[in-house]
Amino acid sequence: MVVLLSIWFVVSYLLGIVFVEPLNQFHLGGFPVGFWFAQQGAIFVFIILTFVYAFAMDRIDRRHGVENSPTPGRSRGSLETVE
Repeated sequence: MVVLLSIWFVVSYLLGIVFVEPLNQFHLGGFPVGFWFAQQGAIFVFIILTFVYAFAMDRIDRRHGVENSPTPGRSRGSLETVE
């Protein structure tokens, strides 16, 4: 998970703020790359990171025998009422 946090830091802080001026020398789709990373690129990377994190957590859950399954004896849509 340190890798995901590092990617988040590089994209959000370094590419979107610190290195924006050198990146603005290049253009992507008619826009400066620094501006693109700050406005669009970071959002795309964050969405990808969210899916990678969810996939990794599911894999860890399966490895340890904890899965998203309903509680035994109950159907998925039922709610128990206590009287």
